[in-house]
Amino acid sequence: MSIIDTIKKMLGLSPDYTAFDTDILFFINSAIMDLSQLGVCSPNFQITEDGNEKWDDLLSESSSNGLLNGAQKFIYIKTRLVFDPPNSGYVTSALQKELDETTWRLRVQVDGESK
Repeated sequence: MSIIDTIKKMLGLSPDYTAFDTDILFFINSAIMDLSQLGVCSPNFQITEDGNEKWDDLLSESSSNGLLNGAQKFIYIKTRLVFDPPNSGYVTSALQKELDETTWRLRVQVDGESK
């Protein structure tokens, strides 16, 4: 499944529903930029307008070491918070805490691999 289709599904949207694809692509690419600054993926990677990029394209050499799951969660939460923010401050706070922990864990894993 493509990255955009996965994130759309997690947001509760059908992969066939394309009305918000431009917005979602923008937020996904923004999250990917953050991941590249953390050293998780290549700074040259981005989702194109056709949206055919797969998760293996994002982290081809790192997908087997646990970074893939963290990257998926990171991109989903970042996209969710800006595309479809929760009505409840409690839920927003919980998502932000989860994002902070995921960011920390990704950083630790990347730092551990570079040693």
